Amino acid sequence: MKKNLIYLLLMISIHSLAQRDTMLRSAFSKSYTLENSKQYEKASLELKNVYSENGYEINLRLGWLCYQAGQYMESIGYYEKSVALHPQSIEARLGLVYPLSVQNKWDDVLAQYKSILGIDPQNSVVNYRTALIYYNRKNYSEAKKHLDTILNLYPFDYDSNLLLGWTRYSLEDKAGAEMNFNTVLLYNPRDTSAAEGMRLCKL
Repeated sequence: MKKNLIYLLLMISIHSLAQRDTMLRSAFSKSYTLENSKQYEKASLELKNVYSENGYEINLRLGWLCYQAGQYMESIGYYEKSVALHPQSIEARLGLVYPLSVQNKWDDVLAQYKSILGIDPQNSVVNYRTALIYYNRKNYSEAKKHLDTILNLYPFDYDSNLLLGWTRYSLEDKAGAEMNFNTVLLYNPRDTSAAEGMRLCKL
């Protein structure tokens, strides 16, 4: 009798989980269709109807949809839940950067980038974005460290060479800047920024 009861409860649990999975897949599918027609709030509602606070994927998806809908604080909340559920998740932290940057919360953006680099120190996208923040803050020595990391791995990278050229120029390293600008001009001989940099280096 006891075994039969346990078996029955197990079957009910399995059936309930299967139903839940089906509802989730359906909600995600509808949200993609609505997103494609730019109905972001309706897409979010489809997911909110089956929302589970402990679901990484649904929090991540809601973070994106709320961001698209211009609901930035709500977006931040969902992305933060995603990060809490998977602290090593780079995708969740990169998602969180979107609503933070729209609100010009650059210290918070930088904190997320530093967290990502703690997980993946050679992430070229994050190293570049971090360098760009430091460059705009005129912290050229810190910007250079991140650009050097990228160029050790991708020596012919166009954007990193261009930014490092201007970073070195700002550090009064004209010879180094000229090398980077020259690399940019090998990649794109018509680049006006690199050409201007080369001109200034020769003054």
